[in-house]
Amino acid sequence: MALIRTLRAACGALALALAFACGAQAQEKPPIKFLVGFPPGGSTDTVARVLAEKLQGELGQIVIVDNRPGAGGRVVTGMLKHSAPDGLTYMVAPNATAIFPTLLYPPATLKYDLLADLVPVAVVISYPLALVVSSQTGVTDMKGFVEWVKAHPGKALFGTAGLGGQTHFTGLQFGKAIGVPMNVVPYKGNGPLVTDLLGGQLAAAVMTAGDILPHARSGKVRILAVFGAARSPLLPGVPTATEQGVAVDSGEAWAGIWAPARTPKAELDRMQAALGKVLAMPDVRTTLQQRATLNPDFRPAADLDRLQRKELAYWGPVIKASGFTPDQ
Repeated sequence: MALIRTLRAACGALALALAFACGAQAQEKPPIKFLVGFPPGGSTDTVARVLAEKLQGELGQIVIVDNRPGAGGRVVTGMLKHSAPDGLTYMVAPNATAIFPTLLYPPATLKYDLLADLVPVAVVISYPLALVVSSQTGVTDMKGFVEWVKAHPGKALFGTAGLGGQTHFTGLQFGKAIGVPMNVVPYKGNGPLVTDLLGGQLAAAVMTAGDILPHARSGKVRILAVFGAARSPLLPGVPTATEQGVAVDSGEAWAGIWAPARTPKAELDRMQAALGKVLAMPDVRTTLQQRATLNPDFRPAADLDRLQRKELAYWGPVIKASGFTPDQ
């Protein structure tokens, strides 16, 4: 009996030592960094932080969100290009950061190649872009808005949170579809844009639906349509523009995760698998949907690669036809 007790004690001590060693080893792993090209508090930052918190448990490593605002995300894209391809640095970014700079800036200005210098890891969320009108217009549906615009051609304007992104070019596509050229009014972010919508200084806007939803619920503005092939699960009661006879399907906005080119496949697969698990967690889905009006939408690396190539092909001719050139 004494021998058995001794063996049990020895096994228990060994198990405790192994557990401690494994825990210490996990803590000793270098942290993973998520680069975010926008200030704290926005949609992309929210996604990065929600994922980072849960990924620590899945990966056994600390995940740090590193905010580096500037140039619409081009700063962090350049940083990612020059990061070591060791599976420790990733970029969390919206499609506006990935797609539109590639189409708008020459390589000498951009100094990175999306398809050559970055490698896709996964799509993580999607979210609807919407046509929103001020309640002061008296418009309640798409047909009424088209009639209103045609009756007030001098007010055929739409606001956006900035030039050169998906909301800008979606608004131009909308004007083309209804046969009335719509002129863009750029704002420095959605904050001042919303202020002018609520005050009636601006009749309409193309913007992320989540940023205006609280005001739509209060009746101060109306969301007339979403721009996508199907209704958004986040706004099932809002019809698409196409449903209402306006042939604009520029797709939802989305965000993905990229790594530096030449990152080992094993590291990419490890992160992709962990992201799939995290985005399936009920509490993560609830947080993203209710806190930020974002749809958890995990799609693996191959899907992200196809998606970014599809959008480059779609938006290239649209941008060229618009004649828009950004400030260098």
